[in-house]
Amino acid sequence: MTDAEAIRFKSDQTEGVGTRFETDTKVGPIRLKDVMTITEWEPGRLMGIRHTGLVRGTGRFTLEAVGDRTRLTWEERLQFPPWMGGSLGGRAGRPILARIWQRNLANLSRRFE
Repeated sequence: MTDAEAIRFKSDQTEGVGTRFETDTKVGPIRLKDVMTITEWEPGRLMGIRHTGLVRGTGRFTLEAVGDRTRLTWEERLQFPPWMGGSLGGRAGRPILARIWQRNLANLSRRFE
């Protein structure tokens, strides 16, 4: 995740439902602390998260067998704070975040080639 500069666990556990962590995130000139909790956990299949920092919302990663390959689906639903333009800022930032996430997925894909 090229936008994640540091990750710190905030709970004793480091995997599974209830795991809490914060990530120092940098997107262009914007830096913020993303606070997350794992809400769903099925090893090898599913991880859901809740964002509770300045940017709020949910995220979900799912893995699905497709023949001899694996499909990764990454969903995010985020709400931006007023100083980031709220819902208008979210719509304006969508193409930027999409590029960042596509780069993150390409980096992950290269690790498994």
